[in-house]
Amino acid sequence: MAGLDDLDGLAKLRAIMAALRHPVTGCPWDLEQTFATIAPYTIEEAHEVADAIQREAWGELPGELGDLLFQSVFHAQMAEEAGLFTFDDVVAAINAKMIARHPHVFGSESNQKTAEQQTRDWEAVKSAERGSARVLDGVAMGLPALMRAVKLQKRAARVGFDWPSTDQVLEKLREEMEELVEARETLGPQEVEEEFGDLLFVMANLARHMNVDPEAALRGANAKFTRRFGRIEDWLAEAGRTPSDSTLEEMDALWNRAKAEDKAR
Repeated sequence: MAGLDDLDGLAKLRAIMAALRHPVTGCPWDLEQTFATIAPYTIEEAHEVADAIQREAWGELPGELGDLLFQSVFHAQMAEEAGLFTFDDVVAAINAKMIARHPHVFGSESNQKTAEQQTRDWEAVKSAERGSARVLDGVAMGLPALMRAVKLQKRAARVGFDWPSTDQVLEKLREEMEELVEARETLGPQEVEEEFGDLLFVMANLARHMNVDPEAALRGANAKFTRRFGRIEDWLAEAGRTPSDSTLEEMDALWNRAKAEDKAR
């Protein structure tokens, strides 16, 4: 496209996006997209950023962050076409928000605070911005369910609706496990799903009380399972076999071997 070589950085990216959405010469796929169809890609790209960070794949991170930035540019381009807002409005909004939420940096408040105090102040400013909104308003529905559970619980905790100690959360966890077992034995699939959801919700609360990020913890568990099961496949392949050719007992023994290898590192 003529003129792209004269641009760089964000200006070039915005020009590329405008060209992709040009009603005559643009890309048919890009032209068909809407906020609703692009939103899942936005979520996916955010997860890919988190994945690169989790794996400490620093060489991949610039590309993943670029993909996520492109999502913001895409949404802003569609909004401008619809007369809703522009990319400059997006930038202005985040600039204003960051300045307003950091009076200890951009205002007259002292910056001699702990990170914990600054977090409390941040939440207080956010609460003031919401005004008379209900306590749980504004927790995005599109968040992963586990992450949203933690955010809902944090909101409730700010107004005192929270267990005072981890011991009480653990007691509630035992209670929910018993209810799940009872539902499995005496109730139908819908009730089992509901009790299972209750158990997951309490697990999210336990993570919050123990200062554990449940999403990160589960990502780590997924990675560990993938790694260990891969070792099972490798060892079976050395014997000319596959998991389908082996028994649960054999795979369980190999799993314990992989687990021992992990712990020995």
